[in-house]
Amino acid sequence: MTQPVYLTSDHLTYPAGLRAAFTPGQPPTLSVLGDPALLHQPALALFCSVKCPGDLILKTYDLAQVLREAHIPVISGFHSAMEKECLRLLLRGTQPVLHCPARSLEGMRLSPEQKHAVEAGRLLLLSTFPAPQRRATAALAEKRNGVVGAIALASFIAYATPDGKTEAMAQKLAENGKPLFTFESPNTENLLALGAKAVTPTTAPSHWHSLSPG
Repeated sequence: MTQPVYLTSDHLTYPAGLRAAFTPGQPPTLSVLGDPALLHQPALALFCSVKCPGDLILKTYDLAQVLREAHIPVISGFHSAMEKECLRLLLRGTQPVLHCPARSLEGMRLSPEQKHAVEAGRLLLLSTFPAPQRRATAALAEKRNGVVGAIALASFIAYATPDGKTEAMAQKLAENGKPLFTFESPNTENLLALGAKAVTPTTAPSHWHSLSPG
C-alpha cells in the first residue's frame, strides 16, 4: 500500500473547518491516503450510533443510494454497522468519499473496493492519529467524530442513542452552528429537539444543495 502523506495546518489542502476548530497553532497534522484535493469538497458528514432501529435502517439505506446518485460528497468514520453498509453502497458510485478511521493509516489494510476507489481519485482516507495508534478505541472514535464534524459542511445523523456519545456530539455541533439533519421518527426526537432538520431520502439532496457553495 502507498504510504500516507502528512499535511500540517499551513498546507494548501488542509481543511479550513478543521483549522478553525482548534486554537491557533494547535491544529493536528493530517495523514492522508488518496487525492488531498478531496479535502476541499463540501462534504456531508454521516453518523449513526452502533445500534440503529429497524425503521431507520431502511431509510438510511435509501439515503446512501440517493447521496450516491446525487453525487454528494460524504465524510464519515464508517465504523458502526450502518455506516459500514453506507460505505459499501457509496463505493459503488463515483462521488467523492472521505473515510476517517479512528486509528493511524500506517499499516492499514484496504479492501479491493477501497483500493480501486483510491486509485480512481474518489476515495480519500484521512487520520489525525500518529503511527502507534493502529487499533480503534472508543476514545479515538470520539475524537475522530469531532474531526469529521469539523471538516464537514453539515452532518446527517441517522440515529443517536439517547444520552450517548453521538447525541453529545450532535449537541456540540448544534452549539457551534453546524447544520444538522435526521429523519422524522419517534426514534430521532432527541435530535429534532437539538434543532436537527427532518429530511427524507428524497428531499435530502435539495436541502444539501441549499447549503453547498458548489
